[in-house]
Amino acid sequence: MDQIEKGRSLVLPRFHVGDEISLLPGTVCALPDGAARHVQVLRMQPGGLIQLFDGQGREHQARVTEMGRKQVMVEVEGPVVVNRELPVKVTLAMGMPANDRMDALIEKAAELGVYAIQPLVCERSVLRLDGERALKKVAHWHAVAISACEQSGRAVVPQVRQVQTLQNWLKGDAATLEASAGHKGVLSLRDAVSLRAWLVGKGPAALTAGDAFNAASGDASQSTGTSRPESPGFVFLSGPEGGLSENEEQAALGAGWTAITLGARVLRADTAPLAALSVIGAAFE
Repeated sequence: MDQIEKGRSLVLPRFHVGDEISLLPGTVCALPDGAARHVQVLRMQPGGLIQLFDGQGREHQARVTEMGRKQVMVEVEGPVVVNRELPVKVTLAMGMPANDRMDALIEKAAELGVYAIQPLVCERSVLRLDGERALKKVAHWHAVAISACEQSGRAVVPQVRQVQTLQNWLKGDAATLEASAGHKGVLSLRDAVSLRAWLVGKGPAALTAGDAFNAASGDASQSTGTSRPESPGFVFLSGPEGGLSENEEQAALGAGWTAITLGARVLRADTAPLAALSVIGAAFE
């Protein structure tokens, strides 16, 4: 099957199918219920084109072959070859903001290209989740991330990891990030290096202070399609409403994290991670 050109890849309706159907070209199958309902709402007809992706980076065009009341049949066609992932893997570890702000944070982070999200319960957290309630929330946030990827054109759905306390995370999973994420920064109101300065010399190609944020110069590899070496990745840790406690921040610094500042203004718990992700993405994309 021919590859689908990049220019058409954001025009067609896109649906996440996970591993529920095979994306092998020539496969004729029924869409999962959620995707089928959306196609029916769009009043598509046989012959209409959609795009299906599995959340792991595979995306294919598909053609509607049959529209039924309860079932929509499609035939999988050629792959869509376009990479909308950041050239660096960015993990946001955050004290969960209360109310619906976590939903919006995950939605925007997925649109901006986040690799993974680690929800944390901190000393000053208002939102405290554990057990069955935490599992249900993570499943809901995963669905939010999928919806954001359908809209933004991403074929890779970011990981939304299980809720942990910051203390346990720093002692466990965070310690293993040394091998996969060489750059670990924690938002701090004490003496800290600016995010811009922290990024200099890091990433898939070493940046200088002059070119790290030179938007006019662009990135030659993106326009030419040449591949870039993968960066060790970044992890950015921030607190909930009220920020991290002094003990929590000291625990991170003692574990080798770098104190980072995002400027003179005090940002909300749901703003700071997105600001950091935006700056990192803009620096290397």
